[in-house]
Amino acid sequence: MSRAFDAIVIGAGQAGPALAGRLAAAGRTVAVIERKHLGGTCVNTGCMPTKALVASAKTAAVARRAADYGVVLEGGVTVDMPKVRTRAHTVTLNARRGLEAWIGGMKGCELIRGQARFVGPHEVEVDGERLAAPRIFINVGGRAAVPDFPGVRDVPVLNNTSILELETLPSHLVVVGGSYIGLEFAQMYRRFGAEVTVVEKGPRLVGREDPEVSDAIREILEGEGITVRTNAECIRFAPHPDGVEVGVNCDSGEPTVVGSHALLAVGRRPNTDDLGLEAAGLAADPRGYIQVDDQLRTSVEGVWALGDCNGKGAFTHTAWNDYEIVAANLLDDDPRRVSDRVETYALYIDPPLGRCGMTETAARAAGHKIRIGTRPMSRVGRAVEKGETQGFMKVVVDADTDTILGAAILGVEGDEAIHVLLDAMAAKQPYTTLMRTMHIHPTVSELIPTVLGELK
Repeated sequence: MSRAFDAIVIGAGQAGPALAGRLAAAGRTVAVIERKHLGGTCVNTGCMPTKALVASAKTAAVARRAADYGVVLEGGVTVDMPKVRTRAHTVTLNARRGLEAWIGGMKGCELIRGQARFVGPHEVEVDGERLAAPRIFINVGGRAAVPDFPGVRDVPVLNNTSILELETLPSHLVVVGGSYIGLEFAQMYRRFGAEVTVVEKGPRLVGREDPEVSDAIREILEGEGITVRTNAECIRFAPHPDGVEVGVNCDSGEPTVVGSHALLAVGRRPNTDDLGLEAAGLAADPRGYIQVDDQLRTSVEGVWALGDCNGKGAFTHTAWNDYEIVAANLLDDDPRRVSDRVETYALYIDPPLGRCGMTETAARAAGHKIRIGTRPMSRVGRAVEKGETQGFMKVVVDADTDTILGAAILGVEGDEAIHVLLDAMAAKQPYTTLMRTMHIHPTVSELIPTVLGELK
């Protein structure tokens, strides 16, 4: 016999608890199943602990520049890595405890600890107990991918989870993967005092960005003393007396680099391989992502997939938006869709990159006739006043319709200022609307109308 609920939520990441809360408030009985920690990637191994580390690294970097601001510090700047790690861990624990208290206080909601596995389209088993519901919501997230590089199983390799447990500073951290996760850890550990080398298989860092954005990011990192090796076609691993030897290039430059530690940051994979998808008849793509439609419904009636496991966006904010879409359709008679949203994300190096919509490269490939507006951060008063003038703004506009197609702000407060353009895009307003809006001075956002007034 199975215990019956109105709904089952598998996984307590960003989308699951919020959806459980809406369902419980609507009078449904809900089972939330979590095999490990509440909060998913964001709370435990993603946004919260890593951004806490980024904040510590930023503080160290600013302290080293204190004299530039007329502030005198006696002696050099040192970093207490155990305290840095404890601070980040405390941020995670506090958020996790808050979630436990919230879910525990939901009337009609039961938190069940254990591994869920489908035994039918609307039935799961958890540690020998069967649970059934007409509606099941999958929110199981993802984890670091481990490609089959030669020798990768023969050496101790860190990932984005295990590196959070370090309480000692690597003497030389080799980061394999020149994209978002890898670059954040590269810069923070350089600022903590480690030697850092980034190894990227492609011709440039963060390859999905426009070339000038990639080039500027590389310049920022190299300016802090990070070594960047691109076109690394011979990535391999081998034990070394000093740590880990990483193969880099077969044709030019030093063929290998030796680090005390190696971080593998080359992508993510969904946590779907042990869910028993086949028992439920759920369709997944070759990489394991559960296939969903524009309203996040799976191939099985009454089953939805939200968050990283559906392949629609591996960000906390996309998972939250997934929850909003499902809740709107089920409970609000509001037919929201995934295709309604504008793609947006940030890279949290310092200064950060805020991005929304299309790159120039993508807009041209899609056949748009475009106009471009740019401005270096050295001509943004807020950046000059803060002494942080690296980077630039870039906006892409459709020349025929005046529609904003996309934007990139690489610079101080770029992750916040980008929302001015994002919101205009979501509201389907032409760029001229922003040009006629009065913004606060001195801010980064106030220069966006100026950029738009200089489109070429």
